[in-house]
Amino acid sequence: MRGLRARVRDYYSGTIERHGPNPLGVDWPNAASQYLRFAQLMKVCDFSAPLSLNDFGCGYGALLEYLNMRHAEAEVGYRGIDISASMITVARERWGSHGRAVFAVGSRCGRRADYSIASGVCNVRLGHPVGEWENYVESILADMRASSRIGFAVNFLLPHDDKPTEDGLYRSNPQRWAGFCREQLGCSVRLLGDYGLREFTLLIRMKPQKAAPRKAVSCKEVRRSPR
Repeated sequence: MRGLRARVRDYYSGTIERHGPNPLGVDWPNAASQYLRFAQLMKVCDFSAPLSLNDFGCGYGALLEYLNMRHAEAEVGYRGIDISASMITVARERWGSHGRAVFAVGSRCGRRADYSIASGVCNVRLGHPVGEWENYVESILADMRASSRIGFAVNFLLPHDDKPTEDGLYRSNPQRWAGFCREQLGCSVRLLGDYGLREFTLLIRMKPQKAAPRKAVSCKEVRRSPR
């Protein structure tokens, strides 16, 4: 998996170096569709109270632009993580004066937050075998689950009806990953689709922990209070 991560890192370092801090720099065609995607992912968050957020695969920090536009009054402690050091360098230059944003290079979230999101990180397969790529995706989702106190969100591309699968992209049906999050990660899952992009978003939440049953106490274990 180390070689796979290296290819992903080099790919995205190349896009930001060629195109700079704009949607093309993170291999996305335009800001309108990028913000539409963010709108779905952010539905996992409750903005009525202060929150902390991991943005895994943050790129140059485009999500901060969206948050400033749509949730300017919200109190969000933001941490952006990206596998590409070039992305993080640009993000730090762009958001150095942002008082509640920090950035880190990494292939895992690295710290727990209330919520974690990943936009597009599961979709660019770069020709790797499907099984190898799905193992990689499983590791990402498991880490997001371990790094989130309340919930996390991720998106995937949907298959084409009449076109073969592209070597460069990963496409999947929703059941594959909704089932993984329910059965393997023990979470509840809400599926979002039909929002204008050929993809789906999963909003994943931790199930409340059931209180352990109280141990029955026998009469012999009960001590009388002193008179």
